[in-house]
Amino acid sequence: MNTVPAPGSDEELFASLPTTDDGARRRLHARLVVDAAEAGILDVAYRTIDSPVGMLLLAATQKGLVRVAYAVEDHEAVLEQLADRVSPRVLRAPARLDEMASEIEEYFAGRRSGFDLPLDFKLAQGFRRTVLSHLPDIGYGQTATYAAIAAAAGNPGAVRAVGTACAKNPLPVVVPCHRVVRSDGTIGEYVGGVEAKQTLLSLES
Repeated sequence: MNTVPAPGSDEELFASLPTTDDGARRRLHARLVVDAAEAGILDVAYRTIDSPVGMLLLAATQKGLVRVAYAVEDHEAVLEQLADRVSPRVLRAPARLDEMASEIEEYFAGRRSGFDLPLDFKLAQGFRRTVLSHLPDIGYGQTATYAAIAAAAGNPGAVRAVGTACAKNPLPVVVPCHRVVRSDGTIGEYVGGVEAKQTLLSLES
C-alpha cells in the first residue's frame, strides 16, 4: 500500500511500470523512499517480517514503532487505519525498520527477552495507554492476571477494561499483552489468536 498521494498498493504502482527489470524497480522504490523522507512526506514507514506466529506488519513514525499487526487483523485494513488515524503519507520502506525487525527476530530466536525500541503510543489513549504502560513490568516468562493489571493501573474494578485494552493493543509482542491471563489460569483471548498467544508463552517458558 502506498498512500502517497492516495491509498493503494505500491506493488501495483511498480507493476504498472513499463520495465520488467526487478532491480530497476527496487532502485526506483528506494529512491522514492529517500525522496519522500527528504521532502517530509513520509510519515509512516512499514514492512512485513515472517515469524513463528505468522507474517507480522511493522509500522513506524519518526517517533518510533507505532503498530505491530498479525495477518488475522488484515494488513491492508491496518494500513488503511494508519492512513486514517496517523497520516495518509504511508510508504513501504523496509530499510527504515531494520533495527526494529532485528530486535523482534532476535526475540523469536530466543536471543532477546526485552525490547529497546522507541515506541509511539499514538493509537492508545487514556486508560488503555495506562494499561499498556504496565505490561512491560510483567517479566519475560512470567504472567499476570487481568485483575492484577487493573489494580496496578489504579482501577481494581476495571478488569473488563483491561481486557479491552489488551485486545486493542496496537503493539502486540513488543508490549506483552500475551502475558496477561485470566484469574483461573487459562490464557484468555488474544489479538493474534489463542494459538499465537500460546506460542509466545511457550517460547518464553
